[in-house]
Amino acid sequence: MGFRARHLLGIESLAPDEIVTLLDLAETYVDLNRRPDKHGTALVGLTQINMFFEASTRTQASFELAGKRLGADVMNMGVAQSSVKKGETLIDTAMTLNAMHPDLLVVRHPNSGAVALLAQKVTCAVLNAGDGRHEHPTQALLDALTIRRAKGRLHRLTVAICGDIAHSRVARSNLLLLHKMESRVRLVGPATLMPPGIADLGVEVCEDMREGLRDADVVMMLRLQKERMDGGFIPSEREYYHRYGLDAEKLSYAKPDAIVMHPGPMNRGVEIDGLLADDINRSVIQEQVEMGVAVRMAAMDLLARNLRAARAPETVLV
Repeated sequence: MGFRARHLLGIESLAPDEIVTLLDLAETYVDLNRRPDKHGTALVGLTQINMFFEASTRTQASFELAGKRLGADVMNMGVAQSSVKKGETLIDTAMTLNAMHPDLLVVRHPNSGAVALLAQKVTCAVLNAGDGRHEHPTQALLDALTIRRAKGRLHRLTVAICGDIAHSRVARSNLLLLHKMESRVRLVGPATLMPPGIADLGVEVCEDMREGLRDADVVMMLRLQKERMDGGFIPSEREYYHRYGLDAEKLSYAKPDAIVMHPGPMNRGVEIDGLLADDINRSVIQEQVEMGVAVRMAAMDLLARNLRAARAPETVLV
């Protein structure tokens, strides 16, 4: 098994062979999830706690479903009603959870690095479900699985990631993964939505949408994260859609068989034309949702195997 990680905190720490191992296992879970009986046994006897300090629909539901389908005891911790709201520190929360002896801890947090800090304080496996502007590793992995199934490979593709790059942990995780897989990445968007020094990461940066999409194999749109914006990053949503919203005319600059992706939730008519988002011949947005459950099943399965191996008593030869 080519997966050595104790936690899944980001793409940055994964080797290419670990990514391939996880995606290959996820393929088997795609098949399982399409059967009438969708239940496996990989997590039977284990406890999974989902702790989301930010609101989430897709990611939390996907992790919960993934755990239950593999037989875990799943608990969703209501952070809004928890001691965190009463002033408890993140470290105290970690110590409290650790005393309950969970096996898998799924965490989303608004601050970059918070999930890694938790991982240092607990004895279970920790999965990062998104931390601030840092990373969202399972989103990049499900995107990779979607691309691989549509294109037959991850290597040597041209991928245009478009929109709000500055506030997007999805963009960062995808960029890291695609680089590891030797694909070409273009970041497309206004200068106000590009993080400083982004060109130093070995990507092409384009302010012109049509130039950025030229001959792309994959067009990945990003949500405008208005909740993270504290200034005038765009003139108006109408102007943004005119220049950077994906429609059929702009997509015509990509390859004829280019696929369209979006991590959701979508702002139709702002980031993407609604008809294009629903076009079954180009859009793989619904497939991304399906792949999310399979990838999270695979991630928890692999981490659980490593956890069990670490807990197993050493064999003593007599």
